[in-house]
Amino acid sequence: MQDRIQNIVNTLDKNKAESIEVFDLRDKNYFVDYAIIASSLGQKHTTALLDHLKNELKPAEHFNNVDESGDWIVVDLGDILIHIMTPEYRTKYDMETFLGELGSH
Repeated sequence: MQDRIQNIVNTLDKNKAESIEVFDLRDKNYFVDYAIIASSLGQKHTTALLDHLKNELKPAEHFNNVDESGDWIVVDLGDILIHIMTPEYRTKYDMETFLGELGSH
């Protein structure tokens, strides 16, 4: 699992994603084991990062679902969820706080 996470983080990092964070949610009663959040440089970069992930992670990873909006792309790998967002969307939706507070109540 850590190799898979590292491959995703490396792919995002070398393709200029920013502020990459990994959340271990295995003990948090969430529907995935890990969530990864990364910021893009804008809408075109968000889409480009998705293309890089597809090119570099397949066929090792199975992309169950991809939800694209331009400002926010969610990639479902089954046990890992990847969020790629423009900085504006990342600030607006503040997934870090949500994921960080899971199971803390």
